[in-house]
Amino acid sequence: MNRLQTIHRFRAARNVLALLAIVGLAGCAAVGPNYVQPKTSTPPAWNSPLQGGIAVETEPRNLAAWWTTLMDPQLSRLIERAAAGNRDLKKAVARIREARARRGLSKADLYPTVDASGSYSRSRGSAASGNDKTVDLFSAGLDAAWEVDLFGGVRRSVEAADADLQAAGESLHDTLVTLLAEVALNYVDLRTAQGRLAVTETSLKSLEETWQLTAWKVKAGLGDELAEQQARYNLESARAQIPTLNTSVAEAKNRLAVLIGEAPGALHAELEKRSPVPILPASVAIGVPADLLRQRPDVRKAERELAAQTARIGVATAELYPKLKLTGAIGLEALTFNGLFNSGNSTSSGSAGLSWRVFDAGAIRQNIEIQSALQEQYLIAYEAAVLTALEEAENAILAYAQEQRRRQSLAEAVRSAEAAAELAGIKYRAGLADFTTVLEAERSLLNFRDQLAQSDGAVVTNLVKLYKALGGGWTLLAPAAEKTAVNGAAS
Repeated sequence: MNRLQTIHRFRAARNVLALLAIVGLAGCAAVGPNYVQPKTSTPPAWNSPLQGGIAVETEPRNLAAWWTTLMDPQLSRLIERAAAGNRDLKKAVARIREARARRGLSKADLYPTVDASGSYSRSRGSAASGNDKTVDLFSAGLDAAWEVDLFGGVRRSVEAADADLQAAGESLHDTLVTLLAEVALNYVDLRTAQGRLAVTETSLKSLEETWQLTAWKVKAGLGDELAEQQARYNLESARAQIPTLNTSVAEAKNRLAVLIGEAPGALHAELEKRSPVPILPASVAIGVPADLLRQRPDVRKAERELAAQTARIGVATAELYPKLKLTGAIGLEALTFNGLFNSGNSTSSGSAGLSWRVFDAGAIRQNIEIQSALQEQYLIAYEAAVLTALEEAENAILAYAQEQRRRQSLAEAVRSAEAAAELAGIKYRAGLADFTTVLEAERSLLNFRDQLAQSDGAVVTNLVKLYKALGGGWTLLAPAAEKTAVNGAAS
């Protein structure tokens, strides 16, 4: 090894060490605030009394697949189809792929860029200049550039993109929670409307018999025409409810079809057979308020959005500091194509440039202020999400228990109204009561039966809202949807 080679190797080693020092400096400096998850104070127990079978468990058993507690196979099938075909869910999956790609875009700024180039040119001078020879020039090379992340602006950008990706995942979870609840709520609306139809149709038979009886008496000269007209408007008033209830049935079917990703009308035949509202479980297990915040995807999403915005303050702050850019190129130049493969025709260059914005009329600092103000807004949004989650859960707990009490009272009212209607009919036929008593008894009976049918649905509806308020359902079905997002990104 001669002296010249030794000098060249020493210089190369020195350059490598300098580059490693720069990278090491970049690795230990990241300006801007480090994110710390905000602490939230939650009550140790629920304010609403736990009634109607509600009990606290540290790990609620049925929350992940809460719809199975309703013991309705058709509802379970609809939920599975919605999780596979709903358009909002597919949009949320696409957002995850977008966020994952944006993260990759941010991370790419950590590495150098390399461009390959090649060219060929031919030139010829004039005869008057004495240089009328034709000259060919072939060249090929690689150009590299790297802006060293000295103060962590790029790493903060990657940190923000990571949090955005996690927020997109929580958005998918939140969409799932809402979707499952919407399917169940519309299914309960369907069965409730069908139940009310059954009540009305049953009452129509009795009202029809009463009207025919009074009409016969009028024709026989034994009755009052006023009583006939009163019986008729009682009958028609009940019959007038049927079109509205049929509309409710059709709307619920159409909404369920759209929720599972199919055209309105696709489920009409499948759901034509009437069924009762789903059965309530004997007990409903819920966690403590602190568990709610860990379970609710919207709260988790708000926290991740806060983390992303905190990192963006660092991105803005990094603009206050110098930027170091390294560039280099290696290539080959020759007068013939074959000459490109001769090592003696190689070329190389390299440079390092330092830039620092010394005046911008305060634009960078104003941007830092903007990002800090946005962080404050995201913090407030997170705190609001926490309060909203607690409010929804408290209201759902109370509504579920109170509707059960209301349903029990309505059931007693129906039993009494049935007895009263029967007694009124007996007394009227015996001439011991006027027809107004019969009409009022029949009207009250129909009203109480209709209210009871509505309450049957309302109890289940409130249970579904309770499961939604607790953030249930996404832990079971989300992995399959997230796998779809990964496969979509890979393809």
